[in-house]
Amino acid sequence: MWGEKPYHSLDYEMKNRFGEKIYKVSLVGSQTCPNRDGTLDTRGCIFCSGAGSGDFASPRCRSVTAQIDHGIMGISSRKRVGSHFIAYFQSFTGTYGPIHQLRSMFMEALNHPDVVMLSIGTRPDCLGDQVMDLLVECNRIKPLIVELGLQTIHENTARYIRRGYPLPVYDQGVKKLQDAGIEVVTHVIAGLPGESLEDFLATVHHVGQVGSQGIKLQLLHVLRGTDLALDYQKGLFRALTMEEYLHWIESAISILPPQVVIHRLTGDGPKDLLIAPEWSSRKRDTLNRLHRELKEKNIWQGKEAHNYGK
Repeated sequence: MWGEKPYHSLDYEMKNRFGEKIYKVSLVGSQTCPNRDGTLDTRGCIFCSGAGSGDFASPRCRSVTAQIDHGIMGISSRKRVGSHFIAYFQSFTGTYGPIHQLRSMFMEALNHPDVVMLSIGTRPDCLGDQVMDLLVECNRIKPLIVELGLQTIHENTARYIRRGYPLPVYDQGVKKLQDAGIEVVTHVIAGLPGESLEDFLATVHHVGQVGSQGIKLQLLHVLRGTDLALDYQKGLFRALTMEEYLHWIESAISILPPQVVIHRLTGDGPKDLLIAPEWSSRKRDTLNRLHRELKEKNIWQGKEAHNYGK
């Protein structure tokens, strides 16, 4: 169906597009976040460690070209790689900042001979007219993916995590990008405090229905130095067990439309910051067990897509 896996993986999609396995090179730009610079808040999202999402990226002090070269060297030392890579602006809000700075960074990445695609992580409330014009320009040079941090469709949870925008802003952001011919990937978190499996699946379903071409399914990590960690230590919520998480992800896969590309099924927080769940540090074990259970339970992507909510 999708190679050896019962779901539409990013690996399968990239091999179809480029004829080989493609790795992402995480980059750190000059961007910050409206949730940190005082525009919306100064504390950031409740789960953010302050390093943004780019905990595995190259040092910020390096040029974009140097970061890409450094990243390729690091990946090549651990894995068998081809000649194509995705330049991934992962940290903080990738489209937030002076437009001339954004243009300089994005163009430098696109000009690297080994980069075949650009990926930018951002917020749907940071897609103004100038930014959209720049993204369209980038997409004409090489394929562009814009990753939007939604996390949840539920407004009470969104307020708790300090997301800073209501759901219609996400829906409008997806439409704006799609109308411009730009591919959209949406980040969703499983195990947010106060949310049930049904709440999580409602979010996953919405992402599929709104037309996001890709999704990242992420386990909630409790990291040291975050406000989320303080609530966890007070006993205000608990982290998902591995068994619960596997069930949640298996259920999500079954209701996702088959065409949606699954970019991530779990994640691994920085080991020096991770408080809970401890089992999540064994990412390979988690994925191996997930793949085994999908096969044993005869679950595949889209199996229940037409039945969900009926």
